[in-house]
Amino acid sequence: MEMAYRERWQAEIAALQKILSEFDLSEECKWGKPCYTLAGKNIVIIQGFKEYCALGFFQGALLKDPKKLLVQLGQVQAARVMKFTSAKEIATKANTIKAYVHEAVAAEKAGMKVETKPLEVPVPEELREKFRNDPRFKRAFEALTPGRQRGYLFHFASAKQSGTRTARIEKAMPAIFEGRGFLERR
Repeated sequence: MEMAYRERWQAEIAALQKILSEFDLSEECKWGKPCYTLAGKNIVIIQGFKEYCALGFFQGALLKDPKKLLVQLGQVQAARVMKFTSAKEIATKANTIKAYVHEAVAAEKAGMKVETKPLEVPVPEELREKFRNDPRFKRAFEALTPGRQRGYLFHFASAKQSGTRTARIEKAMPAIFEGRGFLERR
């Protein structure tokens, strides 16, 4: 899987990689993106999005964030990202980025982890109905990882109207039968 918007953020990705090369971290390609690990544990990842390039901290919720640069994306509990729109911005914030990465590495070395609690996501009635009428589909959904199940549940439940929830379920069925998550759909 290729990193989204890699071409658009080439200079920013290179600037972040240069900063991260100063750390005793291993650079690996995970999910098609440059990911930096310590003893096999994910510390940070560089991600390209349509509007910005981001440095994602896997245990970012542990960081003090004195400059208020970390953003929580979606429903994640532990991860936080720093957003950038230019290589110049990265250069001016280089010392701050280094300080945050040092803190993330120290947290990992200390064995600190964000205490996560399971997110209770309601199962929409339309999905319950589909499960009752199609046991094969219910088995396919239950075979998904808990994270993939939650992704679909959030997507289905976020629709305000019953007809939209039903349409979303129908559209997602082929991917669910193939074992793919909501964000892995084509």
